[in-house]
Amino acid sequence: MKKLKASLLLSSVLLAGAASAQTAAAPASDWTVTGNATLASDYRFRGYTQTDYGPAFQGGFDVAHKSGFYVGNWNSNVLSPLYTGASLEMDLYGGYKFEAMGIGFDVGAIYYYYPRSGRTAANSKIDNQEIYVGASYGPVSAKVYYATSDYFDLSKFTAGAPSTKGTLYTDLAANFDIGGGMTLGAHAGILNIKNHERYTDINGNPLSSSIVDYKLSLSKEVGGFMLTGAYVTTSKKNAFSTGQTGVPVEGAGKGRLVVSIGKTF
Repeated sequence: MKKLKASLLLSSVLLAGAASAQTAAAPASDWTVTGNATLASDYRFRGYTQTDYGPAFQGGFDVAHKSGFYVGNWNSNVLSPLYTGASLEMDLYGGYKFEAMGIGFDVGAIYYYYPRSGRTAANSKIDNQEIYVGASYGPVSAKVYYATSDYFDLSKFTAGAPSTKGTLYTDLAANFDIGGGMTLGAHAGILNIKNHERYTDINGNPLSSSIVDYKLSLSKEVGGFMLTGAYVTTSKKNAFSTGQTGVPVEGAGKGRLVVSIGKTF
């Protein structure tokens, strides 16, 4: 009986070992899925508030293949009057990432969708489509966006103005590990609106040929959450308004501290 028990025990150990080996040898998936969620004191898009300097809850997901192809979605609340009745922004994007000569490249397209936009007035629906190409090397990166449609439908709101299709936005960024689990980030973005001379800011002055936004940030991971403080400002505070109605017009590009807490999962 003791020999039988020992034999059964040995068989169990061998079977468990074989199962573990099979599990360990299982090939890794070609796909990865990640999600993200952030609570921020303000939503700034290219330097300008989209929430009248108020808080925003944001989140999305990304699906990537090991070949470099990816698709994703990102969402945020926005100020409804700014987007003619829409209170939500939904970004849908896809592209391809690859590396050559130690440089990372990223090419793709993005669609900015605002559900229920256009409810407040006829011919006022807002959306935007862009293609982009980017490169990164170590801690620095650059990406250029090209509007393949009228840039956020600006021409709809200026009688007789030409299309802003072809608007360019250049995003320059750098992130440095400064120790202690902290990251120092710096960003400058340059917006060149097509036919800018035919458009005016909230004071009636012609839009500048180049509008620059700046951000300096400090981030630290604490308990699996990323805490970030960033100072955001623009070269033209009044180029765009907060989009409110019934209150004094206010510039949307004022310099402010934006704090956020986020998590990737």
